[in-house]
Amino acid sequence: MDMRDEILEILVSTEEIQKRTTELGQQIGHDYDGRNPLMICILRGAVVFLSDLIRSVPIHVMVDFMGVSSYGGTNLDSTGVIKITRDVDANVAHRDIIIVEDIVDTGLTMKALVDLMKTRGPGSIEICTFLSKPQRRKVDVDIKYCGFEIPNKFVIGYGLDYDENYRNLPFVGVLKPEVYEKRKEEKG
Repeated sequence: MDMRDEILEILVSTEEIQKRTTELGQQIGHDYDGRNPLMICILRGAVVFLSDLIRSVPIHVMVDFMGVSSYGGTNLDSTGVIKITRDVDANVAHRDIIIVEDIVDTGLTMKALVDLMKTRGPGSIEICTFLSKPQRRKVDVDIKYCGFEIPNKFVIGYGLDYDENYRNLPFVGVLKPEVYEKRKEEKG
């Protein structure tokens, strides 16, 4: 079965993503002109966004990766427990840091990441997220660069997954409820 048949609705189209990602890249280039920011991509979901984003940034940037987990398997909500599965290799001291995330939902993960980075003495820290769900926020986070604010729906595509699937969709969509209900039952 084509995975697109499992989509209830498309929230953000491929064309909207391309346009907004280009705008964000240009804005970052303008804001960091003359500097060389370190963009820290939060694995795995933000990889697709970062790949498109950095091609739109007209200045030199460095890239590193960090693995963070707060969801698991078929869970539709953050567990609230933050686990670092891969730390950055770069020294962040005195650097301009841009944390690149796929989605800021409750804000718990992002707050924990920003707090951790602050202990390492960066010159500055900003957040660039592809998606934001302000209705779900449990803690305030200052997002400087936001692709799209979306309603409180569980979304997949463009790097975001459900049970490690759907990341390769070129748009952001909402799964049909019967899809994740069936998967939960199958996993017991």
